[in-house]
Amino acid sequence: MHLLVRWFLRGSLLLMLAGWWQLDALPEPARLAPAIGQQPVQESLTAPPFELSAGDIRYRLSPRYRYQLNAVVVSLHHADAWWDSAHEQWNDHINLLDLCVVWGGSATSGAYRQVSFSNTQFECHWRWRGELPFDNAEAANTHLVTADPAMGKRLKALRVGDQISLTGMLVDYSTVKDGQVLGTRVSSAIRTDSGPGACEVFYVEHAQLLSRPNRRGLRLLQAGALLLLGSVLAWLALPPRFNHQ
Repeated sequence: MHLLVRWFLRGSLLLMLAGWWQLDALPEPARLAPAIGQQPVQESLTAPPFELSAGDIRYRLSPRYRYQLNAVVVSLHHADAWWDSAHEQWNDHINLLDLCVVWGGSATSGAYRQVSFSNTQFECHWRWRGELPFDNAEAANTHLVTADPAMGKRLKALRVGDQISLTGMLVDYSTVKDGQVLGTRVSSAIRTDSGPGACEVFYVEHAQLLSRPNRRGLRLLQAGALLLLGSVLAWLALPPRFNHQ
């Protein structure tokens, strides 16, 4: 029995390793939803500023455009990550996460699978390393903004490889504490300025998960974790082995 449990332990680690390897896998073009091939829809908007609050901080948002985005998530950053100091310093509690996303022909051709993506605290960086043409104007870092707990929970559950449809507004917003404006964030309004500092500030009103093709990695990771737990419990329940001289 000891030998069998040891094999289960090894198998659980292999399952977890395989799951971790596939967890952030980007889907193949054939598995993309048709909507991912579309360009973002941006329309001029005339709407008055409005305010949100989080704790003792108030945020004054100025809507600029109605915006809809269908894209695949290629990298992301959570503002509450332990190593993120910028959002805390800025007293920014409504920019919950940043999504680095790709859409259009750069997604449907599969070119985005030949690009390496990574996020810092407030930027997305990418490096092309393939043969298929990749259009920088079909990728962006998007600051997702909300003060709604339910929407925040939904957005923070997004993963790399997810295909999403988001609707809302591009906004500028100021952080206000004790009556003083501490800082202002300004949204990009064009896709051709794509790059590390060219970010849309997106107040999300509706979020839909179109597809999550990489569920296999998550399932393997969960199965491995359960098998590991069961193996450890089984090992602890086994009678001790004695070496016979």
